[in-house]
Amino acid sequence: MSQFGQIITAAARLSPMDDAIEPKESELSQDYREGDLTVQIDIYEDGEGGWLLEIVDENSNSTVWEDSFDTEQEALEEALEALREEGIETFVGPVQETGESW
Repeated sequence: MSQFGQIITAAARLSPMDDAIEPKESELSQDYREGDLTVQIDIYEDGEGGWLLEIVDENSNSTVWEDSFDTEQEALEEALEALREEGIETFVGPVQETGESW
């Protein structure tokens, strides 16, 4: 399993690609729901032949994997495995007030 980054707040959220480049989002990107919690699994091309993985919660907190994946399918499988093993709560942060972080 690849190492995933820490959850970052909406105010500090990093986009997976430079703003000047229009990233191609994978058709495998999807919502994942467990109980009352939902996160968005986002998979994007990295511009170098790989795929980036990000999980975003309903409060715009984001978890980004440090390493890219060879295929979009591998990225999706990693996300689903992490969500099952770690639990969706691991990827959900608190509602952020402007200027605060956790």
